[in-house]
Amino acid sequence: MKKVINLLILTVILCSSTSLFAQEKSYTQGSAWSVGFIKVGANMNVEYLNNLKNTWVAMQDEAVKQGLIVSYKILSGSAANPEDWDIMLMREFKDLAAMDGNDDKWQAISKKVIGGEDASKKLNESRVSMRTIYGNKTVREVVYK
Repeated sequence: MKKVINLLILTVILCSSTSLFAQEKSYTQGSAWSVGFIKVGANMNVEYLNNLKNTWVAMQDEAVKQGLIVSYKILSGSAANPEDWDIMLMREFKDLAAMDGNDDKWQAISKKVIGGEDASKKLNESRVSMRTIYGNKTVREVVYK
Protein backbone atom coordinates (compact mmCIF):
# COMPACT_ATOMS: atom_id res chain seq x y z
CA MET A 1 0.00 0.00 0.00
CA LYS A 2 2.87 2.36 0.81
CA LYS A 3 4.36 1.69 -2.59
CA VAL A 4 1.09 2.61 -4.29
CA ILE A 5 0.81 5.87 -2.34
CA ASN A 6 4.45 6.76 -3.04
CA LEU A 7 3.92 5.99 -6.73
CA LEU A 8 0.82 8.23 -6.81
CA ILE A 9 2.71 11.06 -5.10
CA LEU A 10 5.60 10.70 -7.55
CA THR A 11 3.16 10.73 -10.49
CA VAL A 12 1.45 13.89 -9.21
CA ILE A 13 4.82 15.63 -8.73
CA LEU A 14 6.03 14.68 -12.22
CA CYS A 15 2.78 15.73 -13.87
CA SER A 16 2.68 19.10 -12.09
CA SER A 17 6.32 19.87 -12.91
CA THR A 18 5.72 19.03 -16.57
CA SER A 19 2.83 21.48 -16.73
CA LEU A 20 5.00 24.17 -15.13
CA PHE A 21 7.57 23.80 -17.89
CA ALA A 22 4.85 23.97 -20.53
CA GLN A 23 3.74 27.37 -19.18
CA GLU A 24 7.07 29.12 -19.74
CA LYS A 25 6.57 32.31 -21.75
CA SER A 26 8.09 32.44 -25.21
CA TYR A 27 8.13 36.24 -25.11
CA THR A 28 9.21 39.20 -23.02
CA GLN A 29 7.50 42.51 -22.51
CA GLY A 30 9.06 45.29 -24.53
CA SER A 31 8.44 49.01 -24.50
CA ALA A 32 5.25 50.61 -23.20
CA TRP A 33 2.91 52.52 -25.50
CA SER A 34 0.33 55.18 -24.78
CA VAL A 35 -2.30 54.91 -27.50
CA GLY A 36 -5.06 57.45 -28.11
CA PHE A 37 -8.11 56.82 -30.29
CA ILE A 38 -9.68 59.76 -32.14
CA LYS A 39 -12.77 60.06 -34.33
CA VAL A 40 -12.45 63.01 -36.70
CA GLY A 41 -15.59 64.79 -37.89
CA ALA A 42 -16.80 64.67 -41.48
CA ASN A 43 -14.43 66.44 -43.89
CA MET A 44 -12.10 67.42 -41.01
CA ASN A 45 -9.36 64.83 -41.51
CA VAL A 46 -6.89 67.05 -43.42
CA GLU A 47 -7.47 70.02 -41.12
CA TYR A 48 -7.05 67.90 -37.99
CA LEU A 49 -3.86 66.20 -39.24
CA ASN A 50 -2.42 69.60 -40.20
CA ASN A 51 -3.29 70.86 -36.74
CA LEU A 52 -1.52 67.89 -35.14
CA LYS A 53 1.66 68.63 -37.11
CA ASN A 54 1.99 72.07 -35.56
CA THR A 55 1.24 70.98 -32.00
CA TRP A 56 1.16 67.28 -31.11
CA VAL A 57 4.01 66.30 -33.47
CA ALA A 58 6.12 69.26 -32.34
CA MET A 59 5.62 68.23 -28.71
CA GLN A 60 6.56 64.62 -29.45
CA ASP A 61 9.69 65.71 -31.35
CA GLU A 62 10.77 67.71 -28.31
CA ALA A 63 9.94 64.79 -25.99
CA VAL A 64 12.17 62.51 -28.09
CA LYS A 65 15.01 65.09 -27.89
CA GLN A 66 14.63 65.22 -24.10
CA GLY A 67 14.49 61.43 -23.79
CA LEU A 68 10.95 61.33 -22.41
CA ILE A 69 9.76 59.02 -25.19
CA VAL A 70 11.48 56.65 -27.60
CA SER A 71 9.28 57.36 -30.62
CA TYR A 72 5.78 58.24 -31.75
CA LYS A 73 3.41 57.45 -34.60
CA ILE A 74 0.16 58.67 -36.06
CA LEU A 75 -1.96 56.07 -37.83
CA SER A 76 -4.92 57.08 -39.97
CA GLY A 77 -7.48 54.81 -41.58
CA SER A 78 -11.12 54.26 -42.33
CA ALA A 79 -13.43 53.59 -39.42
CA ALA A 80 -14.82 50.05 -39.41
CA ASN A 81 -18.26 51.36 -38.40
CA PRO A 82 -19.84 54.71 -37.44
CA GLU A 83 -18.82 54.22 -33.78
CA ASP A 84 -15.15 53.47 -34.56
CA TRP A 85 -12.02 55.67 -34.35
CA ASP A 86 -10.11 56.70 -37.48
CA ILE A 87 -6.88 58.20 -36.08
CA MET A 88 -4.54 56.55 -33.59
CA LEU A 89 -1.91 58.61 -31.74
CA MET A 90 0.91 56.44 -30.35
CA ARG A 91 3.78 57.33 -28.03
CA GLU A 92 6.46 54.75 -27.20
CA PHE A 93 8.11 54.81 -23.78
CA LYS A 94 11.14 52.76 -22.75
CA ASP A 95 9.04 51.04 -20.07
CA LEU A 96 6.08 51.71 -17.79
CA ALA A 97 8.26 53.54 -15.26
CA ALA A 98 9.25 56.08 -17.93
CA MET A 99 5.62 57.17 -18.17
CA ASP A 100 5.53 58.49 -14.60
CA GLY A 101 7.00 61.48 -12.85
CA ASN A 102 7.58 63.78 -15.82
CA ASP A 103 4.57 66.09 -15.59
CA ASP A 104 6.75 69.18 -15.14
CA LYS A 105 8.76 68.33 -18.24
CA TRP A 106 5.62 67.73 -20.33
CA GLN A 107 4.15 71.04 -19.13
CA ALA A 108 7.36 72.84 -20.10
CA ILE A 109 7.22 71.27 -23.56
CA SER A 110 3.59 72.28 -23.93
CA LYS A 111 4.36 75.85 -22.92
CA LYS A 112 7.28 75.98 -25.37
CA VAL A 113 5.30 74.55 -28.32
CA ILE A 114 1.76 75.81 -27.72
CA GLY A 115 2.20 78.73 -25.34
CA GLY A 116 0.62 79.44 -21.98
CA GLU A 117 -2.66 78.26 -20.50
CA ASP A 118 -4.75 80.60 -22.64
CA ALA A 119 -3.20 79.33 -25.87
CA SER A 120 -3.67 75.74 -24.75
CA LYS A 121 -7.31 76.37 -23.87
CA LYS A 122 -7.91 78.05 -27.23
CA LEU A 123 -6.33 75.10 -29.05
CA ASN A 124 -8.49 72.60 -27.17
CA GLU A 125 -11.63 74.61 -27.91
CA SER A 126 -10.79 74.69 -31.63
CA ARG A 127 -10.34 70.92 -31.68
CA VAL A 128 -13.71 70.20 -30.05
CA SER A 129 -15.48 70.83 -33.35
CA MET A 130 -12.97 68.68 -35.27
CA ARG A 131 -12.80 65.47 -33.29
CA THR A 132 -14.05 63.22 -30.53
CA ILE A 133 -11.61 61.46 -28.21
CA TYR A 134 -12.65 57.83 -27.79
CA GLY A 135 -10.09 57.11 -25.10
CA ASN A 136 -6.53 56.10 -24.35
CA LYS A 137 -4.86 52.80 -23.54
CA THR A 138 -1.51 51.85 -22.13
CA VAL A 139 -0.18 48.67 -23.73
CA ARG A 140 3.05 46.69 -23.72
CA GLU A 141 4.88 45.48 -26.78
CA VAL A 142 5.31 41.69 -27.04
CA VAL A 143 8.83 40.63 -28.06
CA TYR A 144 9.34 36.96 -28.85
CA LYS A 145 12.49 35.24 -27.66
